[in-house]
Amino acid sequence: KMAVALLQGSSRGLGLQFCKYILSKHRKAMVIATCRAPDTGNQLRKLKGDYPNRVTILKLDVTREDEIKDVADAVKEQFGKLDLLINSSAMLHPSGKGETSLRDVSAEGFAKTLATNAVGPLVMAKYFAPLLLKGSGMFGHQHSAVLVNMTAKVGSISDNALGGWYSYRLSKAALNMATKNLSIELGHGRKKVVCISLHPGTVDTDLSRPHHKNVPKDKLFTPEYSVQCLMSIVENISMDKTGSFFAWDGSELPW
Repeated sequence: KMAVALLQGSSRGLGLQFCKYILSKHRKAMVIATCRAPDTGNQLRKLKGDYPNRVTILKLDVTREDEIKDVADAVKEQFGKLDLLINSSAMLHPSGKGETSLRDVSAEGFAKTLATNAVGPLVMAKYFAPLLLKGSGMFGHQHSAVLVNMTAKVGSISDNALGGWYSYRLSKAALNMATKNLSIELGHGRKKVVCISLHPGTVDTDLSRPHHKNVPKDKLFTPEYSVQCLMSIVENISMDKTGSFFAWDGSELPW
């Protein structure tokens, strides 16, 4: 059987590495790679060249509901189902720097961060849930499909000891709640979709690179290593873990 995976936010970083992993480890999988500006995604276009019959690149800005709907319609027409959806695009803050204190907070900055990190993945679920419910359980067992929202440990309320980064922390906490809600709604009935939040650790990507100063070397991971650990969770997940919050090593974290 053919597996179909969609990676939202796949032009670089973790999203791109998820594409590479699935193409290399799941030889019969089709990958739908979406990003805001496909014309500038050089690495993604190279991947398309390496796997011309298995990679489909589509334009999708996760903050635009019309584009999400158009991509969902295109996937339905071409594939008729979806076995795995990973929402991986993220924004620390429009300025590129997290707020260090309350005086740095702005309504506009928070709204844009929330739109990318929490609202976008929820709207993705709205339009792709019918396709996930038609999945064939190609990634894991005992369910139709898997929906993954890439979160961060800084979105955990109980783990917050430092404060700061208001927009990013709040948006990830909202995303965690969205994942929990989705797991309840999509976990009913005969066809079930497993919905999980995954924390990748501190990964050497463009998003986190400016903040590596105080990260121990053994706690800074390559995208390859992080994705390998995360996919081991996806590939072995069970229905009783739907709605859970997992770290890169498979350990379950508090919400």
